[in-house]
Amino acid sequence: MKIFVIGGGAAGFFAAISAAQHHPESRVTLLEKSTKLLAKVKVSGGGRCNVTHACFDRKALLKNYPRGQKVLRQVLAQWMPQNTVEWFENKGVPLKTETDGRMFPTSDDSQSIIDCLMLAAQKLKVEIHTQTEVTELKANNDGTFLLHIKNKAIEKADRVIVTTGGSPKLTGLNWLASLNLDLVPPVPSLFTFNLPKEDITQLPGIAVPKVQVKIPGTKLQEEGSLLVTHWGISAFAVLRLSAWGARVLHDLQYQCPVIVNWLPEINEEALRNQIVAYQQTYKARQVQNKNPFGLPHRLWEFLLNRWQVPAQKKWSELSKKERNRLVNGLSNDTYQTHGKTTFKEEFVTCGGVSLDEIEAKTMGCKKHPGLYFAGEVLDIDGLTGGFNFQAAWATGFVAGKLG
Repeated sequence: MKIFVIGGGAAGFFAAISAAQHHPESRVTLLEKSTKLLAKVKVSGGGRCNVTHACFDRKALLKNYPRGQKVLRQVLAQWMPQNTVEWFENKGVPLKTETDGRMFPTSDDSQSIIDCLMLAAQKLKVEIHTQTEVTELKANNDGTFLLHIKNKAIEKADRVIVTTGGSPKLTGLNWLASLNLDLVPPVPSLFTFNLPKEDITQLPGIAVPKVQVKIPGTKLQEEGSLLVTHWGISAFAVLRLSAWGARVLHDLQYQCPVIVNWLPEINEEALRNQIVAYQQTYKARQVQNKNPFGLPHRLWEFLLNRWQVPAQKKWSELSKKERNRLVNGLSNDTYQTHGKTTFKEEFVTCGGVSLDEIEAKTMGCKKHPGLYFAGEVLDIDGLTGGFNFQAAWATGFVAGKLG
């Protein structure tokens, strides 16, 4: 049996390895259109590779996927993060868990993951071809497939696994046109917010451990860390919001207000009462010099100026209007977004091949038996933190079974 895997990323390698393990009598060939294999693995996590996440409960794990939960429920039943950990450790690449649950190779070097995958594929005699672009995939009436390869001969396949990754535009999936599949227009996920007209960008590097961010007029609201950058705001709260709101934000053309609640664990009434109490407790202290909320000092000074609360005033001298501005600012600090920026080297899309086309238990295509899909070419995406790679390993493993 001739099995072709199209795409040389994380899902592609795992699919090829799985196919070779489950079908040792078959010839498994992996095709990559570029010159580089596992390119995203190489750069992810700042070159360390965030392999998976230490979330070993399937129900909890699924909550980290804005799209694809229904399919992943059955896929993850077959390949969870503990399987990923065991697989790499059994091949001499132990993983470590960081405080936020992200898991990396103990080497802190993505090359150890690449080398491991390459060696595993080599041992299983997977044929690997780079600079080999499939320009069209056709299904034959006899259940086989034809792969039209750019500047090369047409290849005939008994089974095909498509793992070409996320495409920024729907046209990137035109090579699948003859299969008549339902495709979901891709839009970006996991991005940071650009605030080009906001002065807060003058405070790059300022970080707050926990804020709430929300988009007014929508249900989008997330909590987590926030980082001020040269171009806007980033970190976990923003990335979660961008992932869950990928389509809404796309429809808004990334032009919308974003509200930051700097103290999400205190409601406005309690905050107002706290400030009244602080006016007595710190009555002789200047507001700029006594920040009772634990915000970074430079940020506190910036916010006081932004909200027109006189920094040199003593706490006891704050007027009712100034107190109200302080309460409203801490709870509903509104900025205007104008665009987005890809988060570090991560490029994640929502969209791709519709999950309605897929049989979840096998990752097989309902319309074309013998055709399988895995990874981000599907309308599946996860939050930052190793969840996208976990989906790649899991869908790749299941697709490779050719069930």
